[in-house]
Amino acid sequence: MDDETRYEAVSSRDARFDGEFFFAVETTGIYCRPSCPAVTPKRKNVRFFPTAAAAQRGGFRACRRCRPDAVPGSAAWNVRADVVGRAMRMISDGVVDREGVPGLAHRLGYSTRQTQRQLTAELGAGPVALARAQRAHTARVLLQTTDLPVTEIAFASGFASVRQFNDTVRKIYSRTPSGLRAESGAGPVGGPDGASRAGIPLRLAHRGPYAAREVFDLFAEETVPLVEEMTGTPGDRVYRRTLRLPYGSGVVAVDERSAGAWLDARIQLTDLRDLTTAVQRLRRLLDLDADPYAVDEALGADPRLAPLVAARPGLRSPGVADPEEFAVRALLGRAEAGRLVEAYGKRLDAPCGGLSHVFPEPGALAGAGEERPELRTLASALADGTVRLDAGADRDEAERALLRLPGIGPRAAALIRMRALGDPDVDPDDIPGAGAWRPWRSYAVRHLEHARRAQAGAGAR
Repeated sequence: MDDETRYEAVSSRDARFDGEFFFAVETTGIYCRPSCPAVTPKRKNVRFFPTAAAAQRGGFRACRRCRPDAVPGSAAWNVRADVVGRAMRMISDGVVDREGVPGLAHRLGYSTRQTQRQLTAELGAGPVALARAQRAHTARVLLQTTDLPVTEIAFASGFASVRQFNDTVRKIYSRTPSGLRAESGAGPVGGPDGASRAGIPLRLAHRGPYAAREVFDLFAEETVPLVEEMTGTPGDRVYRRTLRLPYGSGVVAVDERSAGAWLDARIQLTDLRDLTTAVQRLRRLLDLDADPYAVDEALGADPRLAPLVAARPGLRSPGVADPEEFAVRALLGRAEAGRLVEAYGKRLDAPCGGLSHVFPEPGALAGAGEERPELRTLASALADGTVRLDAGADRDEAERALLRLPGIGPRAAALIRMRALGDPDVDPDDIPGAGAWRPWRSYAVRHLEHARRAQAGAGAR
């Protein structure tokens, strides 16, 4: 897109581009999402930015009306396999907060200076600024949904000091933390420890239509007892599962009923520093940063897929909450994965409904059962980093490493690439003619799977 096309999107308040770019108004010092309902500014006063961090770096404050920090992420970071795409996925997962820029650079295989230069050149902001924008968003969520003390929120959001936290909130939102909390329209969850007891309520934004029923159907088929559960009836279900996180564990719950442009969710954490990571993993699980307009337009042009796309607009290609867990499940199947949970899974401090365990980490499975040497080999490879499936992993390298392991065939490796690594362009079944569906083959595969199930259900009746 050029700037004139972007301005047309702003003029028409086109929500399809929310999160794909941001615009700022020089006369007001404010930046917005493209669909902001405010009066369209004159073209000469408008500047465009690829990220919210770049707009903040340019000295602009977030619009109070459209809340540009709450938009879905750009779909480009799911598609792109280059250094910038991998870096953005890792920053979203909280790598800079936990390991700093040197840790991010090491994971990418570049120097700190090269990493800084590449991100700044393309995104208008370096890794520190990008992580700071994400911390500010986390802080706003905690300020407006919990009664946690401001000091606790500062460190839970990833800030190194309360002073840094206060300065950032004032710069980005033009209010003090207490002022930001006071303007919230929603009440907190209650009590100083309410966030850990009742969970943090969230509205998970997505762009365009969202085929929630199909996503929840898939989760229902795959549910592993003790770490996952599905309650309710189709159209009104709640999916819940446990998470293994960098600082502790968590429990997430997502409501199937889509309220317009978001899904309602709630997250309970043993350590609030895991909030950013937990939210991003939930977004990847639900494929919330996808661009359904681009996917449906591309696949709908194929006569074979056109009626399927028309029947299920906004169909997603779900990811996973824990890539290493999915690799084990892809190798063993659902039933045996459930037995591993009982034998090796870590128990929650307090059971939550039907959830009582966190899926065992690879190190705990490295000595699991002499009767399954391929499981021990996979677990050891995941534990020692021979196979990397984290948010910034190189997808080609990961697939090659998986194929070198016993028990992992081409289809299993492709499924892990599609689900665990969130690759939108994978065809595990080698479907003839699938090359025409690039770069959205993963979505085409989902459409064909749902069509087969619908036909099988009709035949059974």
